[in-house]
Amino acid sequence: MNAVVPETAKTHQAPALVDRFGRRVDYVRISVTDRCDFRCVYCMGEDMQFLPRREILSLEELLAAAEAFVALGVTKIRLTGGEPLVRQDIVWLAGHIAALPGLHELVLTTNGSQLPRLAAPLREAGVKRVNISLDSLDRARFRQLTRTGDLDTVLAGIDAALAVGFERLKLNSVILRGRNDDEVLALVEFARARDIDISFIEEMPLGHIDEHDRAESFCSSAELRAIIETRYPLTPSLDSTGGPSRYWHMADSDTRVGFISPHSHNFCHLCNRVRLTVEGRLLLCLGNEHSTDLRAVMRERPGDAEALREAIVQAMDLKPERHHFALDGEPEIVRFMNTTGG
Repeated sequence: MNAVVPETAKTHQAPALVDRFGRRVDYVRISVTDRCDFRCVYCMGEDMQFLPRREILSLEELLAAAEAFVALGVTKIRLTGGEPLVRQDIVWLAGHIAALPGLHELVLTTNGSQLPRLAAPLREAGVKRVNISLDSLDRARFRQLTRTGDLDTVLAGIDAALAVGFERLKLNSVILRGRNDDEVLALVEFARARDIDISFIEEMPLGHIDEHDRAESFCSSAELRAIIETRYPLTPSLDSTGGPSRYWHMADSDTRVGFISPHSHNFCHLCNRVRLTVEGRLLLCLGNEHSTDLRAVMRERPGDAEALREAIVQAMDLKPERHHFALDGEPEIVRFMNTTGG
């Protein structure tokens, strides 16, 4: 005899966010600040103008947005920046988001500079996994690429994150030809020695930069994979963390090597993500300007969770089929990565 499902039970099932192309959105990257203590050459200009405080979402507004997304079936949230750990009271926000019923995973991307003091509080707050940007193991080169970063502080942050027992750590490395492409194997070995994952990311053409020519500095994922395979044969993996990395295994290590290839291997057909910028723009695609102003909804109708959820649902119709990144010429997207959310 078939059991009858009460109407009340049916209404408690979380709805799904589905776009016009049938892709389900269950992963949201929330930028908590556009500020950063680094000035990485591929991420922002050297002399950045940051948003006035009144234009950025408060912690309470960020939490309200997270609540709305989870109520709509989102199961994974990543906190990003700028550098998220320079936002005051970030641990408070992380703890409240991690506690949301229905959220399976709260994760975070950081440059690692604040992890020596914040790794333990973040783990206690409920952050499960952390991605740490690391583009060089050479102190002088690291300073050149980040303009202000201190390698030793970041390495201490990685050690602190390892010590507190996050479920998984991953390094993110952007490789630029002629700048740090000779460190690919060294970065893999660094990850292997610590049993952590590493992803290599093709540079994304966001914002106007004059520090280097993106077309000349571009290194494809295939080139990087070939470098790694001179020492470590790679086997394709079916592993997925719900993001854009395609992972590969090495026979003698638990470290996974990932590649994020927005240029050479477009992954838009699998896109399950949207981004909320710190000024409240819901970006439907990293490589397009399609967006909805959620800040306006929250400030015009404070406390109206239904209106916020409805705005998010309607925004799904704006999600484009794909991006069209170009390596040469002027970037189609003039916003920098720090204002987008990593």
